[in-house]
Amino acid sequence: MTNGTNETAVVQDHDLSFDDWDDVNSPRPELCDFDHVVDKAMSRRGFLGALTVFGASSFLMGTSALTPAEAASRLSFEQVAANTLDTITLPKGYNWNVVTTWGQPLWSHGAEFDQATRGTGETQEFAFGDNNDGMALFVSGGKNVLAVNNEYTNRSIIYGGRESKLPENADDVRKGKAAHGVSVMEVEEQDGRWNVVIDSPLNRRITADTPMDLTGPARGHDLLKTAADPSGTTSLGTWNNCGNGRTPWGTYLACEENFNGYFSSSDEAYKPSAELSRYGVKTKDWGYAWATADERFDISKHPHEPNRAGYIVEIDPMDPTSTPKKRTALGRFKHENAEVVVAANGQVVVYMGDDERGEFLYKFISDGTYAVGGDNSDLLDTGSLFVAKFNEDGSGEWLALTPETTGMSAPEIAIHTRIAASKVGATTMDRPEWVSSHPKKAEVYCCLTNNKNRGVKPNAGGDDTSANGPNPRDKNNYGQIVRWQPEGGDHVASGFNWNLFVLAGNPTVHSDAYAGSGNVNADNMFNSPDGLAFDSTGLLWIQTDGNYKNEGDFAGMGNNQMLVGDPETGEIKRFLVGPKEAEVTGITWSADRKTLFVGIQHPGEKGNSHFPGGGGSVPRSCVIAIKRDDNGLIG
Repeated sequence: MTNGTNETAVVQDHDLSFDDWDDVNSPRPELCDFDHVVDKAMSRRGFLGALTVFGASSFLMGTSALTPAEAASRLSFEQVAANTLDTITLPKGYNWNVVTTWGQPLWSHGAEFDQATRGTGETQEFAFGDNNDGMALFVSGGKNVLAVNNEYTNRSIIYGGRESKLPENADDVRKGKAAHGVSVMEVEEQDGRWNVVIDSPLNRRITADTPMDLTGPARGHDLLKTAADPSGTTSLGTWNNCGNGRTPWGTYLACEENFNGYFSSSDEAYKPSAELSRYGVKTKDWGYAWATADERFDISKHPHEPNRAGYIVEIDPMDPTSTPKKRTALGRFKHENAEVVVAANGQVVVYMGDDERGEFLYKFISDGTYAVGGDNSDLLDTGSLFVAKFNEDGSGEWLALTPETTGMSAPEIAIHTRIAASKVGATTMDRPEWVSSHPKKAEVYCCLTNNKNRGVKPNAGGDDTSANGPNPRDKNNYGQIVRWQPEGGDHVASGFNWNLFVLAGNPTVHSDAYAGSGNVNADNMFNSPDGLAFDSTGLLWIQTDGNYKNEGDFAGMGNNQMLVGDPETGEIKRFLVGPKEAEVTGITWSADRKTLFVGIQHPGEKGNSHFPGGGGSVPRSCVIAIKRDDNGLIG
């Protein structure tokens, strides 16, 4: 058995997600800085008081605002009930269809999905990838092109056609690598249903073997040089892309997250450097076994290879011949998504979360300015990188990551961004997930999905990590959404004011802080907010990736779901419930806003779903299209 196979057994025995795997194998202090900040803020201002107010005055502490019950609702749909069905549940008057699913060929020379074998390396290279996540729809010249991240694979499903349910040979590794990356495909609507345009010249698979350019301050640095690329300027592939972003100039941003789980060492005595350890790179991988067929994933032979992953990758979805570019200026960490806004002065600002407990929230500001219709191809190559510090009085500041503030060179900051952020004293967070910016005002939201390790045991310093005072959430099992307004409504400002939009909870089980904030009730409760996106009207769509056991602290919450929130009133309503054991993630709209595309990831990850095929079929991740029966606008 390979190192990866051994590690897979460990993951399966402990029933761990890939995010939890790092918590167990690279444990962080149980209490994050942001927990302290919220505790102190609540003590000062009253439990769930001004931290969760709404409306235009929501950031002026002490002022009143309308409650959801007092304000006219903009959420006109009939809320759906939580459930544990193995299908998609939508409000009355809405319908859905599958646009594409894992293993579906994008070209006519590709083979249809084989339920028995689940495909080969070759068939996967011509088919839609696995476990789709972030996505965006691009429209040009009458063509609709959907770019979709394929984050990872469930080994027990993709290799489920054999007894071991694990990769066993080189072709298995080829298939696994081809199932990762990005799927770019033309889609079209016919008779009210959206489908892939097979053989479109715009269709493209970007995988773990696709050539990439390394750009920005780290390009050519010694830490990026390998035997295969002594110049440190090119790399192969992208994988574990979680959320996404899109630029005003029409490119797609794929965000590399848990890249560390694919590296291993053939030398059991090899000790990874402190820098690799900070990123969770170890001598054993997560069971993918890529190093058994591709030597670059063996860190004892190629210790710089992990430094070439963990970036944001810019892709031109309308040019299938273009080379994707890894933008090192935006930093290297476990990128969740990339929210791009244009500041009043024309500079481009990118907000980014590092999805690991105890990590940080970042902002990039371009040196250049956005030119409508101009050449913006290098805007993400030069600029300034900042990390967030939250204060208990509701203020905050963006701390610059520079050679002067960190004692590191610009290339080192780009490669070892986590280390640079720690040096300047940024606020550690409860797993910052998707970030989304309000389309009508300078206001930004971020999901802090959970911190279930809080209060489990004393941290490394021996401190008691139990909560106290007005916030008795010893374990942040439910998560929360934080929001902030930049000073003066200017995204390039160094200061901001913050509060909480929602503190998720379960009011049917708890009557204290675990019940959640005032805009959570028995009908709309949820846990672990993850995906997040504003529609063009200013409504906030919330997708969850949490506990679906539907019992104990999570009783009545059912499967993972998608909700809609009104930032002005705080009202939240459940719009969609996903199938069994699935995450609801990835969201984008058609140009006419009459179709909403949503991703369904890892249905049946524990073996209890047959979505979307039903019967005894293999569960498969997919993209669905949602429409109103009357063909009206969504959102």
